[in-house]
Amino acid sequence: MIDLTELRRFVAEGLEAIRSEVVDAEIFAAWNDQLIARLNYTSDIPCNGVQEPKSCASQGVGVLASFQEGGELRLGFGSEAGDLSRESLRRALEKARRDAVHDPDFISFPSPTGEQPRLENYHDPKVMELSDETLVDLGWEALEGALLTFRAAGQLSSLIVNGDVTVQMEKMAIKSTRGIDEADETTILMATITTMIEKEHVKGTGWSTGTSLREFSAREAGREAAHSALNTMGGRRIPSGQYTVIFGPQAVTELCDNLIIPALSLDTLDSSSSPYNGKLGLPIMSPLLHIYDDGSIPGAMASKRVTCEGLATGRTDLVTGGRLVGFLADDYTAKKVGATLRAFVPRNGFRFGGGGRSFRQRPGIYATNLVLQGAEEVSHEELLARVATGLYIGRIWYTYPINGLGTGDFTSTMVGDSYLIEHGKLAQPLKPNTVRINDNFIHLFQRIIGISREKKSTLVWAAEEIVVAPEMGVQRVNVENIAEYMG
Repeated sequence: MIDLTELRRFVAEGLEAIRSEVVDAEIFAAWNDQLIARLNYTSDIPCNGVQEPKSCASQGVGVLASFQEGGELRLGFGSEAGDLSRESLRRALEKARRDAVHDPDFISFPSPTGEQPRLENYHDPKVMELSDETLVDLGWEALEGALLTFRAAGQLSSLIVNGDVTVQMEKMAIKSTRGIDEADETTILMATITTMIEKEHVKGTGWSTGTSLREFSAREAGREAAHSALNTMGGRRIPSGQYTVIFGPQAVTELCDNLIIPALSLDTLDSSSSPYNGKLGLPIMSPLLHIYDDGSIPGAMASKRVTCEGLATGRTDLVTGGRLVGFLADDYTAKKVGATLRAFVPRNGFRFGGGGRSFRQRPGIYATNLVLQGAEEVSHEELLARVATGLYIGRIWYTYPINGLGTGDFTSTMVGDSYLIEHGKLAQPLKPNTVRINDNFIHLFQRIIGISREKKSTLVWAAEEIVVAPEMGVQRVNVENIAEYMG
């Protein structure tokens, strides 16, 4: 493990070494370590339960620099992995020089905004020093949570439990000729568990997130996954039609990750791919809904002290009372679009490449902790009563836009944790993988009739952000029955 002061010293000395060769430059250095305990339990076949732990570590440097060549300004980026030395910095700079091109949309490098970071010393030092034994114990806790839940329900055979417990440690430092001089270190814990009862053809999922060992519960993720599978047993099919639907937190998160976040990102607006082009300041969703992104929430999994551009994280309001008020932005796109539209605060410029902050790439636009709130929030029971008759869809997957994001058309498949709603209460479960949602998310988010007070920080596969998601009631959702295989 490299110390944060070493990273800061490296970028500071490196910048001084190359300052005379560039017009402007920023040096970004990062160290990441990801530890994984993978579950592989089968009740009817001999297995290890928890596999031997795996790790994936990386460190390196990225250089973004501008050069004056032939009377024009050229911008280039280069990176070098595995080494934090003067030689690796020199190689990264030469790659940037070799690949530099004129970019007519480039305005300038990020500069300090005067806004101070809100988070300090928010990582868990115990996680930074996590032993292999503790990692394996977390894996066994997740498995134990699932198996004890199945045992209590009398389910002892035909079981599969898989998934993983992931511990991620990140350190970064950035320094530029424009005055950026920042560093950050982060600890993240995630558990994503899937359970199956094969003889019942049901599957369940559970998850847990945290930034410290104290607040993280792998056991709860396993327990939740088992309950999810048990509650789906005996599911029935339903006919196609329009239903009033309550989307659970995972389903809301899936919709946000695949549809809403891209639509509310400034680069999507800039490419004219967003359905909300030209809608700034106008109503686009139900007046019941507020959406904002905040990378500075204490204890939230996706919180950071600073972005990968060296700017303070914070709150960006996106939708207020159904009205579009902002977009997620990085510095490059904010300056490009701001020249013709309006000023956007760049709080979402990150270098996420899977496994931490990547020195191999330039910043892009990423959400952090996306929060959905209601102007008027109700309890779970009150939301069910408001719907009276309809569907509760708790878990979906394979959610993607049809005909491009700009049309708003999308499809998604219900895979579990879903029920009929009868007389304002949850009734019979729905059979997994028998229902597909084919609708338009522009209109769907305008037909919201209720938002729950209770929320859950929810993570879906391969996402860098979390969504603090409520349950959300929506009218007239188009649901199609998936035909059974007849062969």
